[in-house]
Amino acid sequence: MKDGVIIINKSEGMSSFAVVARIRRLFGVKKAGHTGTLDPMATGVLPVLIGRAVKASEYMLTSDKHYRATLLLGVETDTEDVTGNVISTSNIIPSENDVFAAIESMLGESDQIPPMYSAIKVGGKKLCDMAREGEIIEREPRRITVYGIDARKKSEREYELDVHCSKGTYIRTLCADIGKKLGCGGTMKALMRLEASGFTVSEAVSLDTLEPLSESERQRYLLPTETVFQNKKKCILPPFFGKLGRAGAEVYLRKIDFCGEVGERVALFDDKGFFALGEIREYPDGLAIKPIKQFDTPTE
Repeated sequence: MKDGVIIINKSEGMSSFAVVARIRRLFGVKKAGHTGTLDPMATGVLPVLIGRAVKASEYMLTSDKHYRATLLLGVETDTEDVTGNVISTSNIIPSENDVFAAIESMLGESDQIPPMYSAIKVGGKKLCDMAREGEIIEREPRRITVYGIDARKKSEREYELDVHCSKGTYIRTLCADIGKKLGCGGTMKALMRLEASGFTVSEAVSLDTLEPLSESERQRYLLPTETVFQNKKKCILPPFFGKLGRAGAEVYLRKIDFCGEVGERVALFDDKGFFALGEIREYPDGLAIKPIKQFDTPTE
């Protein structure tokens, strides 16, 4: 099996691109991709898709995330983390109660301005490349949601934050915004992604663990493509309707005794296994599942 998803526990100091390159080499594949960049200083969950599973990336990028970060107060940097150049420092650190209040104020929906040191492209050029050239531009704020933050005091200047948030949330910027609100400045000292796309760090494997293994041993860590849709309803089509689905035709719910709602997405299987993600749509003759992304073909 050379199609599927492998959950990598990324180590510090390695780019997400470098992780994917290592996976291509270790599994002997040409096609692979990650589902959400982690900065080199960050560690934790980095799902990597291999082969035809790469087509599932668009459905994983929209998922919520769970991070553990260390907020360092009294320091402000140009990258919003400790890898950057120090812009300002302060020895006046607010009280624990004030810090917790500032952290709690980040809950809910807000507009977050992405950092200059990010992979977002403007006019075809990455913001981080512009920043390295000394160019600072206005960035459009992005709507984000912070669903929850559990905070723990580690020292006078350091707080550990467990953050459950929507896609597109920059934890570096969250730390910097907390520092600004407190008036002392803040930056991110460490970051671990605990969960992404429904996969947790406890399920992840390091590249150092994979490296010495044989090809067959590595395969044991490769999850089937349908694992990406493990939270979706599963629909197993009888042979005739399986052929229709594989050909891209809609399959009416009443004919397969299946229940669902308009807009609901379903993992489609037949006697050969998983082959597509489908969506329930309304047609003149009733509700039907329409394959919207094929991961297998009738000839395979």
